[in-house]
This record gives sequence, structure tokens and C-alpha cells, in this order.
Amino acid sequence: MSWIASTTSCLEITLLLYVATIDIATRLIRNEICLALAFLGIAGQLASPVQLGQSLIVASVLFLLLFVIYQRGAIGGGDVKLLVALAIGLPLTGVIELLTVTGLAGGALAAVHLMMRRLPYPRLAPAGSSLARRVYVVERWRHLRHAPLPYGVAIACGGIWIILSKGF
Repeated sequence: MSWIASTTSCLEITLLLYVATIDIATRLIRNEICLALAFLGIAGQLASPVQLGQSLIVASVLFLLLFVIYQRGAIGGGDVKLLVALAIGLPLTGVIELLTVTGLAGGALAAVHLMMRRLPYPRLAPAGSSLARRVYVVERWRHLRHAPLPYGVAIACGGIWIILSKGF
């Protein structure tokens, strides 16, 4: 793999880790990150215009399907943007693998959140508490208010899986 492809992969992984972190903290996925991931996907396909065209068609179809799901309230708009941005640089088989791994990671994320609901409600985290304790306190508070899952974490896991599986 060339150094350009390796650099692109490192940038994509860094952006996905950032997305996962920000999604846990704010439940928002920034447009700029999705655009950067889409541009990196396009840049990775510039050598093969036919493959880029096929990738854009697959991403468009995925967008239409996810938009219908979004309209029904089953998925967030940021999740749609992130999945489509990742799909832009992938062939059809890569998109299927992305959706499969994302679904599996989402199931694990949901299981963790269900287990957390069984744990006692903690007191506020005092100053100097560990990051894990502060995240637990905030997530437990969100559970009580029926906040959505940070599904960007699952999508980021799927994206990182795809990047690593195509070779670093």
C-alpha cells in the first residue's frame, strides 16, 4: 500500500475516533467530519473513475434507503450522513460489510446500554473523578431521560473495521 493510501487510512481512522468521542459527549455528528470522510473516500477512488461512479451510485441508493428510515424516526440525521460519507469510498460489497459490522457493533452498544440501566444511579462525579466514572454518570443520566444511543460509535466501529480490513 502506498504512503498516500496509508495516510488517508490514518486520517479516516482518526476522524472516526473523533466522531465516536463527540457522539458520546454531545449526540451530534458534525457535517464537516462527514464531508472530510466523503472527500477522503473520493480521493481514494480517483485512480479508477468507473469504481468511483459505482461507489457514488451505491452511496446514493443507501442515502435514499436511510432517508426513508430517518423520516420514520428510527435513525438520526447524523447517522445517515456518516454512513453515506463512509459508503462513498466503498464498492457494494464494502457497503454491505460496513452495514453488517455496524449492525453488530450497534447490537453490542445496545446491550451495554441495557446493562447500564440495571446499575444503580450514581451520585454526581466529584472533581478529579476518572473519565470512565464521568461518562458513566452522564450516560446514566441520559438513560433516565430516554436519550438515544450514540450510534455514531457503532458506525465508527464499522468504518474502522472496513479501513483495517482493506489493508493499512
